[in-house]
Amino acid sequence: MTVRTRLDRIPTSATRAWLAGAVLLILPEVGALIQFAASALPLGETAVAAADRIPVLLSRERIPNQGTLVPGEGWQGTFLGLSPARAWGLRVGLIYLYGALCLYWIWRGYLLYRNRYRTASWTPFDDVVSRFRGHRWGQFGLLVVLAFLILAVFAPALGPTTLEQNAIDPYSYELDYYDDDTGDIETITVGAANTDTTSQGIEGRNVGPLTYDQYDRFHPFGTLPSGQDLFTQVALGARVSLFIGLLAITISGVVATSLALISAYYGGLVDLAIVLVSDATQSLPQLLVVILLSVVLSQTWLAGLYSGGVLLALIFALTGWPSLWRAVRGPALQVSERTWVDAADSYGLAPKTTMRRHILPYIVGYLMVYASMSLGGIIIGVSGLSFLGLGISSPTPEWGRLVDVGQPLLTTMSWHIAVLPGTLIVIVVTGFNALGDGVRDAIDAETDLSSEEETSAAASGAGG
Repeated sequence: MTVRTRLDRIPTSATRAWLAGAVLLILPEVGALIQFAASALPLGETAVAAADRIPVLLSRERIPNQGTLVPGEGWQGTFLGLSPARAWGLRVGLIYLYGALCLYWIWRGYLLYRNRYRTASWTPFDDVVSRFRGHRWGQFGLLVVLAFLILAVFAPALGPTTLEQNAIDPYSYELDYYDDDTGDIETITVGAANTDTTSQGIEGRNVGPLTYDQYDRFHPFGTLPSGQDLFTQVALGARVSLFIGLLAITISGVVATSLALISAYYGGLVDLAIVLVSDATQSLPQLLVVILLSVVLSQTWLAGLYSGGVLLALIFALTGWPSLWRAVRGPALQVSERTWVDAADSYGLAPKTTMRRHILPYIVGYLMVYASMSLGGIIIGVSGLSFLGLGISSPTPEWGRLVDVGQPLLTTMSWHIAVLPGTLIVIVVTGFNALGDGVRDAIDAETDLSSEEETSAAASGAGG
């Protein structure tokens, strides 16, 4: 069936309803997606500021959580007079509900395509989906990864405050609070309020999780030693980790796939040369190479892109591609020996056409498996570098730096500073690995790709 024939079949009631629902879902939050793209790409401060002015339905301005508790009058300035905790919880719940609804609508769109527009009544992908729907460990990983993605995309709206107020320029913003001594509403700068609400591990100097400070601000994860809200930093740090991970795995995946196709198709000396380059790259101690390149290139223009995020992504990609290449080289070699590849050559197809049509589709699944596992390794690697002071530059938040800040207070009442970001790192990395396991088992339930050596290589090959 041609593309034109498929397009002619689109004006059906079911398709129109799905498209209308998709538009209604996207339009209210399209500003959040544009803001995410503007912050991730090196477009400059002007583009980021312009994106921030796009109205968003589920935003802090629509559902404010900062207010003043006036005795006898209740909360003033919050959404519907709710307490800051409930207003923040409502906003978070609606955002995750919106994300779940979008994912459900995408699934409904896939079913619509499969039942109405796909030419084949059955494809191997149907079996993959069916097996994955019965894989509980993989589904757990999928839920964790999706929750992480929503946290990263909607980070500015999920935080109780903004990065600008929280860390970059807190003394340029003010907040109102009720002063018990004067019996009146007073005004103080956010920076001064942060100074009075620090968490330093001692009595009177600690704002723990799910508590209010003396200025009526709710802190879901408590505060940092600087008095900044920890949850805001964690949410925005998820965006940084996601950007670096996706960019690094995309670059290394393209390199690994291209070299695997070339190795499988040409073989011989070409394959040997790629093997030598891969072995030479893997023989280097990756952690030392990453640290060395981070220090050497820290003063270049690359280090200024996304607070060093682009540089880190390039470093992890250039040092991690051999693991992905080895993961897909074997399946590519097996497919290259099939009769249909020889038949394609005998018909005179160009090598790139043969590789793209007859080899690439059979290794994409394996690439997805090991890419998912490698993403967890990259997140750990970035956090480790930030913990050592070599990762993302301040004031851009990053989970590893938060763990480093809270490490001296780990055994005090301010334990939350290190424990909460560290726990999230473990959960997210476990989620990516679980998703990789589920996809692996769903792609080929009979193929044993779970040996310790292969899984270890995939999980650590990009920074673990």
